[in-house]
Amino acid sequence: MVSVGNSTSRGVPRLSRRGRLAMGAAGAAAWASRAAGRGKGSMIGGLIALKIDGSLMGQLAAGKRTVLITGTNGKSTTTRMVAAALRTVGAVATNADGANMDAGLVAALGEGLDAPLAVLEVDELHVPHVADAVNPAAVVLLNLTRDQLDRVGEINTIERRLRAGLSRHPDATVIANCDDVLVTSVAFDCPNTVWIAAGGGWANDSVGCPRCGEPILRDGQDWRCSGCEFGRPTPTWTVDDTHLSGPGGLHLPLTLSLPGRANRGNAAQAVAAAVALGADPAAAAEAAGGVSEVAGRYRTVQRGPHQLRLLLAKNPAGWQEALSMVDHTVDGLVIAVNGQVPDGEDLSWLWDVRFEHFEGVKVIAAGERGTDLAVRLTYAGVEHDLEADTLRAIEKCPPGRVEVLANYTAFRDLNTALAKEARRG
Repeated sequence: MVSVGNSTSRGVPRLSRRGRLAMGAAGAAAWASRAAGRGKGSMIGGLIALKIDGSLMGQLAAGKRTVLITGTNGKSTTTRMVAAALRTVGAVATNADGANMDAGLVAALGEGLDAPLAVLEVDELHVPHVADAVNPAAVVLLNLTRDQLDRVGEINTIERRLRAGLSRHPDATVIANCDDVLVTSVAFDCPNTVWIAAGGGWANDSVGCPRCGEPILRDGQDWRCSGCEFGRPTPTWTVDDTHLSGPGGLHLPLTLSLPGRANRGNAAQAVAAAVALGADPAAAAEAAGGVSEVAGRYRTVQRGPHQLRLLLAKNPAGWQEALSMVDHTVDGLVIAVNGQVPDGEDLSWLWDVRFEHFEGVKVIAAGERGTDLAVRLTYAGVEHDLEADTLRAIEKCPPGRVEVLANYTAFRDLNTALAKEARRG
């Protein structure tokens, strides 16, 4: 966090007296956190700043053209891609570390005071009041599926909250995935919507119309409600295995550093958002394609005789997508599951994920809730071993390439352990 005076220079917001006090306190807290070896201190700084001045987020965003990115899966990846694409236009303030609630957003805006652009990943529950505070130029809607029922609640409730929140911002350009029924419902009445055929592989949470409750009928990529006029809009942007197509006959090569069909959809929405804010399409596509790692996800690590590739998944749709990325020619697969508060303590979703078909791969169930996973693998007919400690589970794999698929805290703890090993040489 950076302290700022009552400046009127271009790109730097004018803060109230209380706002300047809040920023000063945030900077002091961040310094103390770093001095104590407890991290960057951005989050504690943001929390303290908001306690002092609850209007600080809006003050920091004043004068910036801001893009909000939300959805159940792909927020962090798409945020990185949008930020990369918009850096072809100008400096960008962004929460690249994924801190997507109020304190993290304030910290990101405070660290990018003079940036004319802001790209913010936002938790689905926080989008309405964040949009009210920052008055976004654009909102990117990726997908909506069940996620942490014990924290988030039923997904149709989130859809209605988002729909109501966006209705208060008719001037915002909404970049929406028309292959996702719930996202389409959120954006359906918005006057400035750009529809993207970004893909929607998980349909289990949208069998009924979110507007009238009647069944959704599907025919290939197309879908419509059987009881009302609600249906899949015609997309402005489409993406395939090699190219991105857009308005006016635009047809661009799209080469990504990240794996998976879902990431091609994320990139399509990122490019569309950047173009909506004035970026050149070709430059935006090249920049988005260059994103190769997102907070440790997808990276490869050499650990002894094992070359690890790290994948993160947090909910049924995310797990299904991550499992589709697993290379079945690898020498080992470690699946690590915890059940802490950030993960969601209810793991009944394990039974919604297809774990079948890992013949010939050494599979090890790991994590604090590895036993729950092992039961699910047993019913899926997957031969496996059980080892709670993820590092020991990796060591039990044959030498060679090992895929490690973990949920949130299991992934975080593994990265922390690998970092400690690296520091020890």
